[in-house]
Amino acid sequence: MTTDVTPELAEAIQRGYDRRDRADMAPTIAYFQSLLAEHPDHPVLVYEVGGAYDTAGQEETARGYYERALALGLDGDVLRRCLCQYASTLRWLGELDESLVVLDRARKEFPDSDSVRVFRALTLNDAHRSDEAVAELLTVVTTHAEATDLGRWATGLHGLAQWLADGRPE
Repeated sequence: MTTDVTPELAEAIQRGYDRRDRADMAPTIAYFQSLLAEHPDHPVLVYEVGGAYDTAGQEETARGYYERALALGLDGDVLRRCLCQYASTLRWLGELDESLVVLDRARKEFPDSDSVRVFRALTLNDAHRSDEAVAELLTVVTTHAEATDLGRWATGLHGLAQWLADGRPE
């Protein structure tokens, strides 16, 4: 099974995104389904079909595509994106523990990923684990303090993130 995306296939995928109308995802779903029919079981296209259903608010359908894409084998950035989207879908379906399992896998495979941390924070928040959620978000923000006006507070806020992540130790 190849996960390679040829330049032609990458261009076709981009065309699907360029034409996407988030208010009417049916044409985008049909477009990605037709690409998948041309390249059966291509894990990246399976993932893209799942993403189109996800954007349409059809989380249960998206879930099946994400699971299939993961089983077919993804790697690199598309694996990171799929794990984030799959975990988000599980969160929307109310499967918070399962979402965290997926995000913990993503964190192990992509330890420096801000997107993994943000999606994890959303799930933690929904699970009423607000300290951990804030810790995740503070970690993202303080890691990029140069892009904000946090300045001299970044180190202290990063320490606060760790303190919250550790469960407010005495």
